[in-house]
Amino acid sequence: MARFVKKRSKTIGLSPGSMVHVGKKKTDIVKITVLDYNVSKVEEERVVDVKDCFPFKEKPSVTWINVVGLHDVDTIGNLGSHYDIHSLVLEDIVNTSQRPKMEDYDGYLYIVLKMLHYNDKLNEVEAEQVSLILGNNFVICFQEKEEDVFDSVRDRIRNDKGRIRKMGADYLCYVLLDAIIDNYFVILEKIGEKLEGLEDEVVLNPNPTILQTIHSLKREMLFLRKSVWPLREVVSGLQKNGSTLIKKTTGIFLRDIYDHTIQVIDAIETYRDLISSLIDIYMSSVSNKMNEVMKVLTIFAAIFIPLTFIAGIYGMNFENMPELSIPWAYPMVWVVIILVSVSLLGYFKHRKWL
Repeated sequence: MARFVKKRSKTIGLSPGSMVHVGKKKTDIVKITVLDYNVSKVEEERVVDVKDCFPFKEKPSVTWINVVGLHDVDTIGNLGSHYDIHSLVLEDIVNTSQRPKMEDYDGYLYIVLKMLHYNDKLNEVEAEQVSLILGNNFVICFQEKEEDVFDSVRDRIRNDKGRIRKMGADYLCYVLLDAIIDNYFVILEKIGEKLEGLEDEVVLNPNPTILQTIHSLKREMLFLRKSVWPLREVVSGLQKNGSTLIKKTTGIFLRDIYDHTIQVIDAIETYRDLISSLIDIYMSSVSNKMNEVMKVLTIFAAIFIPLTFIAGIYGMNFENMPELSIPWAYPMVWVVIILVSVSLLGYFKHRKWL
């Protein structure tokens, strides 16, 4: 439940704009890296003091500042103060329970969304909040932990692959969003593989372990839906808000990630329906197995009813029972019992009850 609702009791009663970290501390120290580039060169450095980021604000080149770790509110506050980021935005950055959204401020856009990873050991989806500040010539990215999906973006900048070095900060923001959204497909593929395996198991061997797995996947899909569904509004808002920070050439690419977002949402809804149908199939399979057991027990009961009747008659303690004095009466009773049993089995077979 902690993944769905995070504790916010520390923020109750504080004035708007108060920076209080909400969420787990996922790294020990705040790590800041800077990638500054233009068509002809790339400058990359690891920043020890946040003040070393300040000179990049005045450069005409595109600057990507990546901040890992949200627990140090002083460092984030100093960076935000220099780049004129509103206190309400800074409050949202350090609060990791934010819903994906986009807000337009004077001179920059604020975007927040979830970066997802699939934990193979725990068989669950893990989410990390990512906040992006898009300015005229810079993008500031705030992450909870160092692991991310941006390695391909860094490689394209360093090796001048594609058009990224020729475009502005708005295109860099698009590329970062695209990397996060494309990774959603990787997670959906893993969940899809698990669902395909479960379909056969539910029919052939329904057991409580499979039911537990189905319910676990159902929770994961709810978590995915909560993380991804609002993203459609975010990308649509970037397309339609008319900000001068997003050029017309970049707007074309934003339509592409909007299409990807819709595909992800459709896949999530399809998987949710499939999981619900798996639960129905599981219940039907268990019911069918129970019916098979009851059928076998009923057949045995039907065979033994006449046999019990015969045994009951000759088990009565009456003196005048003529059959008791006949030497071959006992074997004859066994013959009758066997004939009755075989006849009933043949009848059940003929009616296809066996």
